[in-house]
Amino acid sequence: MSQGIKYTQFNFPGQTDKYVGKVRDVYTVQDKLVMVASDRISAFDVVLPVPIPFKGQVLNQIAGIMLEKTKDIVPNWVISVPDPNVTIGRKCDPFPVEMVIRGYLTGHAWREYRDGKRSLCGVPLPEGLKEHDRLPEPIITPTTKAHEGHDEDISREEIIRQGLITEADYAQLENYTYKLFARGTELASEQGLILVDTKYEFGKYNGEIILIDEVHTPDSSRYFYLKGYGARQSKGEEQKQLSKEFVRQWLISNGFQGKEGQNIPEMTKEFVDSVSQRYIELFEQITGRYFVKDTVENIIKRIDTNVNNTLKSL
Repeated sequence: MSQGIKYTQFNFPGQTDKYVGKVRDVYTVQDKLVMVASDRISAFDVVLPVPIPFKGQVLNQIAGIMLEKTKDIVPNWVISVPDPNVTIGRKCDPFPVEMVIRGYLTGHAWREYRDGKRSLCGVPLPEGLKEHDRLPEPIITPTTKAHEGHDEDISREEIIRQGLITEADYAQLENYTYKLFARGTELASEQGLILVDTKYEFGKYNGEIILIDEVHTPDSSRYFYLKGYGARQSKGEEQKQLSKEFVRQWLISNGFQGKEGQNIPEMTKEFVDSVSQRYIELFEQITGRYFVKDTVENIIKRIDTNVNNTLKSL
């Protein structure tokens, strides 16, 4: 198994800046962003110490496919996907809120519900639900985008009251979010999956709202297997899922939720390899394509060549 790409050190022609995000290294080249997907993994807003081999390639390739399949709903930031690990796109002014949409009571929403809350981000939740139940209708539960620390739940009313987004723009973001989730649900169903919940990020480019970042990936989304979902729910069994949630659950079971004073548990080679295989499984399941592996050394050389060649032609 490859060791995984933790950080990159490229120097592209015309490069003016580099920003290291949680999982991506972002190079600014004139008015464009070259986003290189590393194999870093974050959970509870903490970057874990060991990269997950091929994770970056999985995320970037799924995002490229999904952005292509949703561009009739909303324009997006992508100019080119020159490499399995790289997307080149337009530099936008991002909105300071992530549009989270949920079709099922799972993850964070379930933990809040289990602890007695019957409202999430100002959206009321009915009584009598159990973990992983389908919600009567998909609900939007936005979060603030924190540069450091944890993203926080926020309501539609609070977003508008604070002036984070205008009411007109927010209404358009809601409209796009519902339509994108419906499309994502269709695409997942075609591959035998349920799109449980996901998040979308938007920005403005030349005054127009566009979709940015990644879409319908295992880091931004949660998937269940469609086959057997109903039977598992009726028996009270765990759902078979493909997402980063199993990493969060592993951390929780080992006493880590990103809180002060908690230590990240040791990530053994066996655990890291199992996570890598889960990412590859999701890639093949959701795309119907075979995943192609390579060594870190070859991937770095390939990125350098492909990006340089593409930038010359743009």
